[in-house]
Amino acid sequence: MLALALAAAWGSSRSTQLASATSATRSSFSPNVTNPWFPLRAGSVYVYRGVKDGQPSRDVMTVTHRTRMIDGARCVAVSDLLYLSGRLGERTTDYYTQDAKGNVWYFGEKTAELDAHGHVTSTSGSWMAGVHGAKPGIFMFAHPRPGLSARQEYLKGEAEDHFQVVAMQQTAVVPYRTFRGAMLTKEWTPLEPRVIDHKYYVRGIGTVLEQTVKGGNERNELVSFRRGA
Repeated sequence: MLALALAAAWGSSRSTQLASATSATRSSFSPNVTNPWFPLRAGSVYVYRGVKDGQPSRDVMTVTHRTRMIDGARCVAVSDLLYLSGRLGERTTDYYTQDAKGNVWYFGEKTAELDAHGHVTSTSGSWMAGVHGAKPGIFMFAHPRPGLSARQEYLKGEAEDHFQVVAMQQTAVVPYRTFRGAMLTKEWTPLEPRVIDHKYYVRGIGTVLEQTVKGGNERNELVSFRRGA
């Protein structure tokens, strides 16, 4: 059944992706995520800058050494701190794992929006596979190619992101450097049907650029990257 998810292309039924994600053999999943398009080596730090909600943003993503068992799979915890106009506005921990074929799965997100005093104002968007009907999804294919698509997460009304591989061998220009041979994907959610995001991934690094191309004006571009030891 896992193979069905990996072969799912644009236009595949949602039920097919649901079935494959829930029936995957998770005992073989590993928190050691080595997929070249989305490697998560412990200790790696990514710094992005851009614009979110009309404010200048700085996003610091750190691959921690922590792991957690979620719905039968051991996952690595990734810390994501979002600063808006110099103030910490959101803190998130994401949980990823990799199957035996090299596909990266997304098993949960714990997020909190903060006010100017550091108090939590919302945890909307948080979900954990196996809790309240939430299901994991494929975040990155082992062998991506144009047309492949999958649902990345699922908690009804809270987390319903999808993505599709659009093109390979693209150029991405960000402050860190200019990359050639990047992969372009698009992301969307039925929760915001008028919004489409584009993401550029580079082998050996991961996400280098994210921007809203329809329904918004957000952008996040890689400024610095330090690979974990």
